[in-house]
Amino acid sequence: MKKLFLLAFGTILSLALCPTSSLAWDYEGHRLVNQLALTSLPTNFPSFLMIPAARERIAFLAGEPDRWRNTTEVALKHCNGPDHYIDMEELDEPYGIDVHSLTPFRYDFTAQLALARAAHPDKFPAIDAAKNADHSRQLVGFLPWAIIENFSKLKSEFSYLKTFQEFGGTPEEIANAQENIIYTMGVMGHYVGDGSQPLHATKHHHGWVGENPHGYSTESGIHSLIDGGYIRKVGGIKLSNVQSFVHPAQLVSISYPKEKAGDTFGIILEYILEQEKLVEPLYQMEKAGKFSGEGDVGLQGKEFITGQLVKGGQMLGNLWYTAWQQAPTDTFLRSELTKRKLASSEKGK
Repeated sequence: MKKLFLLAFGTILSLALCPTSSLAWDYEGHRLVNQLALTSLPTNFPSFLMIPAARERIAFLAGEPDRWRNTTEVALKHCNGPDHYIDMEELDEPYGIDVHSLTPFRYDFTAQLALARAAHPDKFPAIDAAKNADHSRQLVGFLPWAIIENFSKLKSEFSYLKTFQEFGGTPEEIANAQENIIYTMGVMGHYVGDGSQPLHATKHHHGWVGENPHGYSTESGIHSLIDGGYIRKVGGIKLSNVQSFVHPAQLVSISYPKEKAGDTFGIILEYILEQEKLVEPLYQMEKAGKFSGEGDVGLQGKEFITGQLVKGGQMLGNLWYTAWQQAPTDTFLRSELTKRKLASSEKGK
């Protein structure tokens, strides 16, 4: 009986820590992205985020959105699943949406998808209801929105933390605000990490689909190979070996000078589009055996995977830094704290 319990416990633990083959970077990859981002932060970043316990919590939370995907609850699968990807090619055809004019508003975009389907039903194959229990097959993914929305939450949380600290928040309020920041930083890191995996920006996410004149792999297993299977073959990637590739965090508007200073959503789109350009080179590398893990050629994929993880860590660090730097005083909270302080003073007279 004890052996059965231990076996069951081990199975549950493995599901909690290791996403299935349909996910982006395995847990260790996502964890590494968050850890790399932490190494990019300046020494004057809020000190509560620099202690080992906070850093470990942020690293652990990198896997949280994938843990949500292990559920059988269709409501959670519906809202969470599409946040991990965006099939960029489908925006142009069949939807007829210009990627460079995408709205930062998730529900406006969702309405665009529905209108396109209603206007040109002939362009869209029928959806098998038996395979669409979570009602996500009619979507192309919401990855850019998952990133910008979490960035906005983080910016808000830095705002009210600063306001609690400057205008009389209680120690409990300050501590709770700090915990909220840790949580959002960790979870947000997952989606930025997804954005650095090229197969999360394409319809070719589980093998090449449609016309295939170059004979690229059509096997769904290519996704799990890139997510972590290949890295396990070649012995993993250690933080100590790659953290030197990450530069000090800076404002995202400086990282992407082509974009307007306030257009964070546009910068996030640009980041994902840059990874989409690597989809075909990735398939070319796979075809050439560079992800086989065997011989000199089979080890060449490690540099590519490492580079993508570093890109994710760098972008994440830049977004965390930008949210902190740009967070304004929460004026409503300041007003409420001022009223509370005055009321307390009056009561003390």
